[in-house]
Amino acid sequence: MNDQAVALPLKRFLLIEECPEEWKGLDLYIFRDDALVFYVGQSQLAFARVWEHLLGGFKGHSITGRFIWVNWPKSMNFTIELLSSQDAQFSHLHHQLDAAEQWLIHQHTPCFNVSHNPVATAVPAIYLPANAKFRRRASLRKLIFEAERVVKAEDSLLW
Repeated sequence: MNDQAVALPLKRFLLIEECPEEWKGLDLYIFRDDALVFYVGQSQLAFARVWEHLLGGFKGHSITGRFIWVNWPKSMNFTIELLSSQDAQFSHLHHQLDAAEQWLIHQHTPCFNVSHNPVATAVPAIYLPANAKFRRRASLRKLIFEAERVVKAEDSLLW
């Protein structure tokens, strides 16, 4: 069984260009903040699918990605979780990917999952809705640079 999971702030996720080898078996992903889950998804390579959401958000192809960019820079503190359907927590589901995703959706009632989610959580008023106008339209490169500056500043405080 693969009991590995990864959880890191979006600002740190943005600084990882290639999927680390040890993450390649992770096939579930969660976008969340400290209080609630925004979206749960699955993919054979969760790392790449998270990037697809982020890139698709600029063009409106991903409601989750758009929500992140509309709420930037607050969203740089959102957490990206990558999980494996082979993890022990999914043994009661016989490690089936679809079942694991559905179980996570039922557990968290994410804001943006429509399928298998009869009671989606409302987006809290502290965030702009995904259909809001971009407050500042920056390129991905500029947003990554901004995230990198914040990460470096945080890391320098630790030393």
